[in-house]
Amino acid sequence: MSDVRHVLVLPDRDAAEEAAQALGERFGVREEPRLVRDALAGEDDAEDAQWLVVLRDEEGRLDAADLDAFAAEWDGWREEP
Repeated sequence: MSDVRHVLVLPDRDAAEEAAQALGERFGVREEPRLVRDALAGEDDAEDAQWLVVLRDEEGRLDAADLDAFAAEWDGWREEP
């Protein structure tokens, strides 16, 4: 078992919540992804925050290209480890 994680960066909380729910439906992710607010450096305004969707993939079954396309549906991207 490995500790593989994927991080999707999304523009706002609504997009992150929608994407987290859709991950289970589309990819069969069993463990609920973790949502994390990532404030941009030097910004105090919540409007300037990005949201991260962090999901574990211990079996290594999620394809990076599929996750890239998935995140793009919400104007986001997948961070490279």
